Amino acid sequence: MDKIRRLPESELEVMQIVWDNTPPVSRATVEKALNRSHRLAPTTILTLLTRLCDKGFLSIEKKGRANYYTPRISRREYRASESRNILDRLYGGSLAAFTAALCDSGISEEELEQLHDLLERNKL
Repeated sequence: MDKIRRLPESELEVMQIVWDNTPPVSRATVEKALNRSHRLAPTTILTLLTRLCDKGFLSIEKKGRANYYTPRISRREYRASESRNILDRLYGGSLAAFTAALCDSGISEEELEQLHDLLERNKL
């Protein structure tokens, strides 16, 4: 997949569940996790999973009567793509403008120190 598409909130929520579990992940696992925050009909969950497969985010494997899903895009890949999109869309690609907005948002000294440490260790 060349360019990773931005996911709507409902699909991203399903992907977060898949990423949080050891693949392959069943629809029942997704449903159980979603039910902790809000109930969705099983058909709605199936629709979300199908969309994610169609978009290339998940692969599907049939085992008996159940379907199991495996991520094709890692959480790290998705976050990197979304971060770049946000930087480009909201800040015109300017890291300086993003940093200024981050400072204006009330970033704490501890968070600033963590960012500095990451930069020093070449993790960014």
